[in-house]
Amino acid sequence: MRSALILVVSPAVPAAGFTTASMFRYSTVSTIIPGEEIFQKPRGSGILSVQTLSSVAGSISRCRGGLFRAYSGNMNIGIVGLPKAGKTTIFNALTGQEAEVAEYASGKVEPNVAVVDVGDPRVDKLSELYQPKRTIFATTEFIDFVSGTQGTDTAGIFSGEGMTMVKNADALLLVLRNFSNPTLDETWGTASPLRDLETIEAELILSDQMIAERRLERIEADHKRGRKTPRSQAEEKVMHRLVEQLDQGGAVRDMEFTPDELQLISGFRFLTAKQVLLVLNSDEDQYGQHQPLVEKLQERYPVIEFAGNFEMELSRMDADDARAFMEDIGISESARNRLTAFAYRMLGYISFFTVGEDEVRAWTIRRGQNAQEAAGAIHSDLAKGFIRAECFNYTDLLESGSEQGVKQKGLFRLEGKEYPVKDGDILNIRFNV
Repeated sequence: MRSALILVVSPAVPAAGFTTASMFRYSTVSTIIPGEEIFQKPRGSGILSVQTLSSVAGSISRCRGGLFRAYSGNMNIGIVGLPKAGKTTIFNALTGQEAEVAEYASGKVEPNVAVVDVGDPRVDKLSELYQPKRTIFATTEFIDFVSGTQGTDTAGIFSGEGMTMVKNADALLLVLRNFSNPTLDETWGTASPLRDLETIEAELILSDQMIAERRLERIEADHKRGRKTPRSQAEEKVMHRLVEQLDQGGAVRDMEFTPDELQLISGFRFLTAKQVLLVLNSDEDQYGQHQPLVEKLQERYPVIEFAGNFEMELSRMDADDARAFMEDIGISESARNRLTAFAYRMLGYISFFTVGEDEVRAWTIRRGQNAQEAAGAIHSDLAKGFIRAECFNYTDLLESGSEQGVKQKGLFRLEGKEYPVKDGDILNIRFNV
């Protein structure tokens, strides 16, 4: 019998004897979808009861290698920038939402949040081949953080609430204003992307400085009270390094750490440890005419140019009308598709797939992660009980026409846990828990 999964989830307040999240072998795959009935199994019982969930927020996380964050298998991108740079305009263009856009501060403090599918024609093709009951694309969560208000102690790239929430983002999308507007020019000054980037970088560094210095002060106070341990001494050493780097205007992402040091500082989620992408938000009539500026910005971070207002309007049109307008300005794809492809490429993400009659699904992992880590992106128990991965590639499947054709050509493989998963791999995890 082919291995597949039922995810068992307890209610918000578990009844006595219920497991919180367990994995069982079963003949079909059961995926949690908001409002769908899922199964729940009491510990030691052979009877499955039904619990309906009204909503499920996010994916079950697992730890991954790299800088500082448990990875949920989908991209989480925080959109930040100085006030009135066009962050919400870009958010609307990427997500198709209609969040309020205004020249003047609205007093809003909550971020705008949207989860969108990652368009991938390979998923569409796999669905044609397997005719599953459901098709699930990888997703990207975009969070538009509200800037502080000019003239207050929260002026800058974040409101007070936003500074806390942005720490959960996988990467930062910095929006730089590159358009003229009489009202904005009078209030905030003329557009200067290079100046604004320096201001944003300074705020990110300052935030990390404050965190590192406060932690260092606490460690030193504990040591004076006689509470000194090998762990606290090691943390003190790495915090001194961090403070020195930040004092010199450097970013945490540019430092090198041992695995033990990463474990010590992972919980702080330093902002300058995150990968950064730049969006140059330009006027529609000057779009594509800023190559020297783009090249200058690219010396610091990867850059993509958008005509924000134009892209936002495109996202609200039907497909045929949008395509006609895109041809006029020389845009080949939607902002969402261009940004997603750009982010995957620059941040080092790839997609692998799981397929079958019940479900075709895309999963997101970091390039270089192995088969056991890919199994963990699906669920942590698959990584713990990993035996082998049945593996073949999307391209081989397309050329062979079927799984049987892949096997006949000798392209169907069994891979161990250290196998580096490739973009487009199709995996079925053999496991035992």
